[in-house]
Amino acid sequence: MQQSEMYHIGRKGQKWTDEDKQQWFSLQQIKRSYQQEVVSKIEALARSFTVTQYGALSYDEAKYPLFLIKGEWDAKKPVVLVTGGVHGYETSGVQGAIRFVETKAKAYAEHFNLVIAPCVSPWGYETINRWNPNAVDPNRSFYPNSPAEESASLLNAVSDLGVDFLAHIDLHETTDTDNSEFRPALAAREGTVNHNWNIPDGFYLVGDSENPQDEFQTAIIKGVAAVTHIAPADDDGKLIGVELSQFGVINYPCSELGLCAGLTQAQYKTTTEVYPDSPLSDDENCILAQVAAICSGLDYLLAKR
Repeated sequence: MQQSEMYHIGRKGQKWTDEDKQQWFSLQQIKRSYQQEVVSKIEALARSFTVTQYGALSYDEAKYPLFLIKGEWDAKKPVVLVTGGVHGYETSGVQGAIRFVETKAKAYAEHFNLVIAPCVSPWGYETINRWNPNAVDPNRSFYPNSPAEESASLLNAVSDLGVDFLAHIDLHETTDTDNSEFRPALAAREGTVNHNWNIPDGFYLVGDSENPQDEFQTAIIKGVAAVTHIAPADDDGKLIGVELSQFGVINYPCSELGLCAGLTQAQYKTTTEVYPDSPLSDDENCILAQVAAICSGLDYLLAKR
């Protein structure tokens, strides 16, 4: 790990004040359109799937509606949750969830009740941000009385469904900006010292250390390997500072950390991580890797029946 330079907001060793957070927010800019790139595609899917709005972000309710996509419902079928865009800047998570619905979901809907939240953090999508406007990370906020309305809205929507989930696949990316922007900003916000890690070059998974389901993770890695390269361990045998549980897989305590993957009691959970900045990849390849991850996970579950 390498220590980064001091972030441009805040004071060394001190947590951000409300004024610091406001300064950070004032520097954020709209860089792309949630309505054009995401909502328009979701609306088109309403011809074949059930699209429901489960809320809207208070920052601009008209601009940032929140959607669930569901297939034809059958109470006898197991329920699978797919989420994307918890971190809005992780583009292939959003577009991968949508592409799955566009190209693959119909076939799998014969066997599963699919619940898909393509973009949990639309303000983050537009500003290409990990945090929300209050400098809160939604992917550390999936717990009761959440400080992130993005997380609270999805928690409520999932609870309102009143179902047990068999599996949850949460779609993410790891990017070079994790080291250049987001980890330094986090350290500044918390008044700590940041040490950057090596960004893994390739796809990997984060399982739940409380219930790792190794065979499930292996099946997804094998499926994705046909589409893109799997990240090798670094010189310390780790990925993002964590020991590997198997090739291409590390584990986190999902519920303890307030991660999206911990929002249900699903038997099978995983968080995907693609690397869009790799010279061996591109935007389309990352989207296809996300689709392959979902399909490989579902194929594994079908084979277990």
